[in-house]
Amino acid sequence: MQTIADRLINARQEIDNAIASANRNPHSVRLLAVSKTKPVSDIELAYEAGQRLFGENYIQEGVDKIQTLEHLSDIEWHMIGPIQSNKTKIVAEHFDWVQSIDRLKIARRLNDQRPEGMPPLNVCIQLNIEQETTKSGIIPGELPALVQEIINLPRLCLRGLMAIPAADVTPQAQHQTLAALQSLYNDVAAQVDTVDTLSVGMSGDMCEAIAYGSTMVRIGTAIFGARQQQN
Repeated sequence: MQTIADRLINARQEIDNAIASANRNPHSVRLLAVSKTKPVSDIELAYEAGQRLFGENYIQEGVDKIQTLEHLSDIEWHMIGPIQSNKTKIVAEHFDWVQSIDRLKIARRLNDQRPEGMPPLNVCIQLNIEQETTKSGIIPGELPALVQEIINLPRLCLRGLMAIPAADVTPQAQHQTLAALQSLYNDVAAQVDTVDTLSVGMSGDMCEAIAYGSTMVRIGTAIFGARQQQN
């Protein structure tokens, strides 16, 4: 039976193979281990195997883990789930990254509530490029205005874009979406010096996303096993 360490090795090898196939620079894609619903003990095992980036979808669960593991000071904690306005303070106080910025109100609250003693909060704008009603994120036409607003918030550092492309689509549709995301990312990166992250790709579409410029892939089940059901 494979361990978490074994699964991490496999995931990293798959990433390296995809990078090579796309003729990209080695180490140009970072692995975000999505640890939602998983116990602290699993995160500790991944940490022992060298993993340092962890993503959480649920705010209180993530904060509890951050507080429990605060002695592991080199972990980089990413909030990748939706954020309600009444939860921004606790997110601003604990996370290193927020990948799910989908409106200016949330960005402003995170900026205002980020403690002065902490570095600026790294953020990504979440795009809903296919305008799926079940997903958060802005449409592409809203991107330029939100970029301009965020770069003027001093307690935030705009790092890039995040997206969850539609599943179960044709290869042609998938490639069109990924190409569009890459183009939008390149446009923003050309305008904003701090932008270096295109967070696209999960277990099912990781290789395709890397072929279209993804710099961060989000992997959960393939590392930690099946997700626990939330009550």
